[in-house]
Amino acid sequence: MLNQLIDIDQELFLAINQGLSNPFFDWLLPILRNPYTWAPMYLFLVIFFIRTYGKMGILVVAFTLINFGASDGISSHLIKKNVQRVRPCNDLAFKEQVNLRVRCGSGYSFTSSHATNHFAMAFFWIALFRRRWKHALWLGVTWAALISFSQIYVGVHYPADILAGAILGTAIGLTSGYLFNRFFPKFLEQTKTTETTTA
Repeated sequence: MLNQLIDIDQELFLAINQGLSNPFFDWLLPILRNPYTWAPMYLFLVIFFIRTYGKMGILVVAFTLINFGASDGISSHLIKKNVQRVRPCNDLAFKEQVNLRVRCGSGYSFTSSHATNHFAMAFFWIALFRRRWKHALWLGVTWAALISFSQIYVGVHYPADILAGAILGTAIGLTSGYLFNRFFPKFLEQTKTTETTTA
């Protein structure tokens, strides 16, 4: 059963990594997965949260960092080190079939920390803002999904790594959002006031 799942995972990987190959994706997806690409967005959000919500905005930034630290720690240091799945680009029996578009890296593959971390951040922000920003859900999910998908396309993760990371990250993000809303209910009142003022 496990071997069959691995075979399906590898077939899906090749369908994306090779089957969807085109010059536009070759240019775009390595950029999307690069953390430096999103640095301006992160800086904008930090400034926006603090300027808009004051002390509560600082708490949002702090919780975002805690959320990120938890997701990265669970994925990179707990799951990866125990599962020890080799990346497709490092698998001696498989890597010749991989179209590698970035540096492979020496870490393990399961779960994808890119997927875990970005889905965790996306769903933390969704949990906080989905009732005030009607586009928060689809924007957050699309952002995290594109970054995660790019990990398969460039050749460093299997689809199962991404799926498991997305599920794990979603759970962490929603849990963080629930805890934040539970511990800081004034934030909900403040965002409602902000929304009424700007409406």
